[in-house]
Amino acid sequence: MPGPAIALVLAAAVLHAVWNALAKRAGDPLSFLWLSFALATALLSPVALAALWSAGAQPLAAASPFIVATSAIHTVYFYALGASYRASAFSLVYPVARGLGVALVPVLALLLLGERLSPLGVCGVILVVVGAVALQAGSRPSGPRSANGARGTAWAALTGLSIAGYSLVDKAGVARLSPLAYIALLGLGATVLLGPIMLRAHRRVLLRREWAEHRRAILLAATMSLTAYLLVLFAMQRSKTAYVVAAREVSIVLSTIIGSVWLREGPLNRRLAASMLILVGVLCVALAR
Repeated sequence: MPGPAIALVLAAAVLHAVWNALAKRAGDPLSFLWLSFALATALLSPVALAALWSAGAQPLAAASPFIVATSAIHTVYFYALGASYRASAFSLVYPVARGLGVALVPVLALLLLGERLSPLGVCGVILVVVGAVALQAGSRPSGPRSANGARGTAWAALTGLSIAGYSLVDKAGVARLSPLAYIALLGLGATVLLGPIMLRAHRRVLLRREWAEHRRAILLAATMSLTAYLLVLFAMQRSKTAYVVAAREVSIVLSTIIGSVWLREGPLNRRLAASMLILVGVLCVALAR
């Protein structure tokens, strides 16, 4: 993997882990995620409109089913991610969600598309599952916090499943439409689909409070999420997709460090060891494709 590609992917991994940590620190993570994603979509819209104009109607028509599907899946993703951050520690949720998000792709491809898993891929899936179990078992609190941790793990697993789902859909979607236009349209779709939930009376209060108290962090998260995505696209132009997918998941380890050191969620050593196991599993899955 060329040096410039490595630098781009590592920068994207740092940005991804940090903006997710900002969401975890929010008063209401779901409100934070919705506002930052809606803002990122608005920021990207002028470029996306130009890309759509140059592409014409045919690519848009071909990509439309995938845009609808990924918008629905992203709606589940954001809701589950917000719920997981609200229920459990960042250093426990993020590695599970990201690790399962990659590991479940070949499993879903096997079930839905009939694609066979290689031995390396099977080994990777097993390592991710073992690492996720070790991460939760080594950090399990007692009492009411234990129930919150279990809920957080369940929401993280659903987040990972949604990541795997939209990854398969997006792979087909971006083959038919410009990635910039595609991500802007899915952003618009997910924002609109989450709208009825976010605009309920009690949610409007949370949205106003979140914007008033964390608008700078929301703006930063929106910018960082867009930048991270674009860095990955540029890296894919310079290296094989499998290598980029594998390298970007170094954010799994970064999230453990951020959670333990910055967010002060607990001891680092055990969580770091389990996260490293998840990362090794992700590398096996990515490189086995």
